[in-house]
Amino acid sequence: MNKFDILQILVEETALQKNQIAQTVGLLEEGATVPFIARYRKETTGELDEVQIRHLQERLAYFKELEERQQTVLKSIDEQGKLTTELQHKIVTCRKKTELEDLYLPYKPKRRTKATIAKEQGLEPLADLLLQAVGSAEKLERLTAPFINPETTITTMEAALQGAGHILAEQFSDIAEARALVRELTWQQGMFCSLPARGKGETISKYEMYYDFSEPLKQIPSHRMLAMRRGEKEALLRLSVEAPEDEILSRLTRLLIPQANPYHDWLKMVIDDTYQRLLAPSIEVELRLQAKQIADKEAIRVFAENLRHLLLAAPAGNFRVLGVDPGLRTGSKLAVVDQTGRFLDHATIYPHTGRGRIEEAQQLFLRLIEQYQIEMVAIGNGTAGREMDQFVRQCLKTVGKKLPVVMVSEAGASVYSASDIAREEFPDLDLTIRGAISIARRLQDPLAELVKVDPKSIGVGQYQHDVSQTSLKKSLGEVVESCVNYVGVDLNTASWALLSFVSGISESLAKSIVSYRDENGVFKQRKQLLSVPRFGKKAFEQAAGFLRIRDAEQLLDNTAVHPERYKLVQQMATDYGVKLQQLVADPALVDSINLNRYVADGVGLPTLRDIISELKKPGRDPRETFVSTSFRDDVMEIKDLKEGMNLNGIVTNVAAFGAFVDLGVHQDGLVHISQLADRFVKDPNDVVKVGQQVQVRVLEVDLQRKRISLTMKPAGEKPKKAAETQKRRKPDLTKVKAETGQTQDNRGDLAAALEKSGFRVKKRK
Repeated sequence: MNKFDILQILVEETALQKNQIAQTVGLLEEGATVPFIARYRKETTGELDEVQIRHLQERLAYFKELEERQQTVLKSIDEQGKLTTELQHKIVTCRKKTELEDLYLPYKPKRRTKATIAKEQGLEPLADLLLQAVGSAEKLERLTAPFINPETTITTMEAALQGAGHILAEQFSDIAEARALVRELTWQQGMFCSLPARGKGETISKYEMYYDFSEPLKQIPSHRMLAMRRGEKEALLRLSVEAPEDEILSRLTRLLIPQANPYHDWLKMVIDDTYQRLLAPSIEVELRLQAKQIADKEAIRVFAENLRHLLLAAPAGNFRVLGVDPGLRTGSKLAVVDQTGRFLDHATIYPHTGRGRIEEAQQLFLRLIEQYQIEMVAIGNGTAGREMDQFVRQCLKTVGKKLPVVMVSEAGASVYSASDIAREEFPDLDLTIRGAISIARRLQDPLAELVKVDPKSIGVGQYQHDVSQTSLKKSLGEVVESCVNYVGVDLNTASWALLSFVSGISESLAKSIVSYRDENGVFKQRKQLLSVPRFGKKAFEQAAGFLRIRDAEQLLDNTAVHPERYKLVQQMATDYGVKLQQLVADPALVDSINLNRYVADGVGLPTLRDIISELKKPGRDPRETFVSTSFRDDVMEIKDLKEGMNLNGIVTNVAAFGAFVDLGVHQDGLVHISQLADRFVKDPNDVVKVGQQVQVRVLEVDLQRKRISLTMKPAGEKPKKAAETQKRRKPDLTKVKAETGQTQDNRGDLAAALEKSGFRVKKRK
């Protein structure tokens, strides 16, 4: 398979123009990053977006791996002296790794098998005679007589036939067409079945709904597949694939046995043995892995979508912030950061441990507010978060101050506090103080702070420990990279962790940039990057457009206009008789520019439109405007919730079956998919996203089990038919718990928020 062949395959798969694909592939092979290609090479790619470019990148990598494997297989077969022209053609034209391995299987070195032993006993000629026989049947006694040897284990006709059958069974199982037939029929018609593990039939567990369960293999939802696999891993379930055996055997018989063969009945028994002993177990392993990979892909997609919304949450901006990591017995940690996120001071207060300490806590808190002219207060939403929220508001009220007080998600803050990045940033500070700093910075800019945390620890996914860790890490890394480059990075304030996600900048290069900044002061212009050790022209090309410099000497350095287009923008200003500063300050003038006048090689209307957009709003943040959400003062704990109560909440997680919402009562409520809207909802992500502020109504509160059931439907409306259909599909709690595969509060592991969801448990008979 050569490059031309790969391009043609990609054209067929994507329906894109060959020229588009060829030029995009060329950019990727030159080392260009996906964000750079999508943003600054639109004319070259035909305006492909990041999703399309990443898909091409993945498929290109797949076919390159396939090509390398093809060469290895060809070499191996050729060295055996068995490479025919026909076989070579099949190998070089196959497009799937599975197909290639099927072709290679007969020539692959094998361990010692029953067929190997039979060949050593000289039974291969007998197997050939039985398979190739035509006309009338010769008696088996006479046919097998030459192969019977009293000095070996082949002392009877039955033993000879058995050995010949083993040889043929192995031959049949190695035929690519036979394996493909079994694989396709099993995938299309097979059932994925679950039973209790031996001796576990009476065991009470969250997997009880799977004690007698089956579902079409190709249709099983991701969360159900992963739940059952976890149950198998915990030795509570026994999983299997039930294939359409009769049809498979019938089709194999027609494929493998010549119609005129006189030993048809005997060969049918060999076919049965081939399937039961060799093909079925092998194909089941393959298809279970395939189903797992599909389930992983969907689970990772949901995780990535949630992560994207969390990372792109609206930033509060450059304000002086007092971060609070609330606690009870150990006290609450306070940390002050300035407008750029620089740490200034810290303290510990104990407002929840006695009257005397409350007054002391108030004085210390207000002193920090006054001393550092605090503009916003960020409070972690963990233990004692609501109590601290009340304390802060009361303190501010007593002195007549009106500052925004915002509850901030603590998800992953403890992981950051103990990380190498945190130790490097604050080697002399306690873990809890680092956590308070992180909470303050998350309010200023969620993206800049969350990139320091392993995405798996942020708590917005399901089954993150069950899916392929390699695929998960790759996908989440791509999401972070995409978000960072979409927003842009302040070159003079960004940490090396944030810079390392910028297009073209590696971790080591990011650290070099920070070191250079520390030694030489802030950057005045983008081209100073070329003075950073090991920061070459290629890195500059890839990274410069995504880096921002406020108050830069070159006005365009604080925009997404790439330095390679500065001359073009200056020409626009000159043509309209104004200075660059005047052009940027006059949106009406920018709108009047005739773009067609500036179309040239490598610069088309897509790039020109992007430039105009930047000139109209230089340095703008593409994220939404920050809006603070406050919880009801009379609702502090789950016991304060009443049926029918309307509340503000923040979506903390989105799953296939609904959305979890933080109400400020230390227990997330669940809005089931059937309660998200007064219409049919197929995917909760179509209605809500992580970090979104929503209004909900309490449907039911179970204090004993700490479950909260919520709705986002308008009050008083009759459910529509589609919604009713969804309601009938609503799973019971046992099922939902099993499908999430989680056991703790959702801030840690998404957690068993389903256990807090408000579903009724169906009684088992």
